[in-house]
Amino acid sequence: MTKHLDWPGERARPHNGTFFRQWHSNICLDLHGDPRLAKLAVFSDGNHHMALEQALQAFLADHPQVVDIFYATTPPRVVMEALASGGIALGNLTISVRPQVFISPPKVLDALVAAGAMDAHFPLAGSRGNVLLLHKTNPKGITGIADLARDDVRVFLSNPKTETVSYTTYVNTLGAIAARLGLVLDFLDGRPHPRVVYGESIHHREAPHAVAAGEADAAVVFYHLALRYTRIFPDIFTLQPLTAEGEHDPGQERSRVHAGLVGDGGEWGARLVEFLRGPRVADIYRHHGLVPA
Repeated sequence: MTKHLDWPGERARPHNGTFFRQWHSNICLDLHGDPRLAKLAVFSDGNHHMALEQALQAFLADHPQVVDIFYATTPPRVVMEALASGGIALGNLTISVRPQVFISPPKVLDALVAAGAMDAHFPLAGSRGNVLLLHKTNPKGITGIADLARDDVRVFLSNPKTETVSYTTYVNTLGAIAARLGLVLDFLDGRPHPRVVYGESIHHREAPHAVAAGEADAAVVFYHLALRYTRIFPDIFTLQPLTAEGEHDPGQERSRVHAGLVGDGGEWGARLVEFLRGPRVADIYRHHGLVPA
C-alpha cells in the first residue's frame, strides 16, 4: 500500500530549482502570503513559525504600505536552495521570489555570509530544550525518556538527512540523558529502526500528524513546538518532559536562530531587522516558549 501518489511533473517549462513536498499535510502550509503583492519577503527555518507569524503580523500592522509579507518557514536546506535558484516549486506551480531577510540557525547563515549573500547576522532566539509530544490519551502510559527504551513504544524523529539541525539536537539530547541515567536507546544512529518513524522533510508538521494518526506513540520535539500543538489542538496533544528536571536537565541541547539581511535588504529589510531586534518581538517569542536573544 502506498501512502501517496508520486505524480510526475507536468510543466510546460522545466523547473531546475528547489522542489518542496510534504504529503502528510497541505504542501502550502509553510509558504505564506501573496508574492505578487508583497513588498517584503522573508525566508526562514520553520521551527519557530508560530512566533515569526505573530512578529510579521505586528510589523505589517505598523507598516501597512508593505501590503503583504511573503514568507517561507521550511527546513533551512529548502530555502537555501530556493535562494540560490531564485524560486521554489509546489507541485506544478513555481514561485520566483528573492528574500530581503533570512532567518535560520547560525551555521546556515555563516554559509550565506561565506557565499556573499549576506554580510552579517544577529541572534534572534533560542529554544528551551526538548520534550515528548504525546496523544492526549497517552495509551502507552509514557512518562519520560525511560519509556522510549520499551519494545512497544514507537518514536518519531525528524529526518537525519533532510533536517540535520533538529535531528542532531534531539539525538544529542537523548544520548546525553540516556548515558547519565544508564538507559540503552538503540535507535540514535540514524539508521532504519523498527520502532522509529522518521519524518520525510518537515517535522514541525509531520510530528503532530504521526502522533495524532497513531503512527507514533511519542515524538521528540522542541518545547516550543509541543507548546504550540497543545495550544491549538488541546483535545489531541499533551507534552511530557524527558526527565523530572525538564528544560533544566544538563543533557538538554538547545537550538538557536539568527537573522540577517540578504544583500542590502531592499526598501524594507533593514526596518524589519530593526523590529526583530526590539522588545515587542522578544515578548512574542517568549510567549511562544522560546528564549529571546
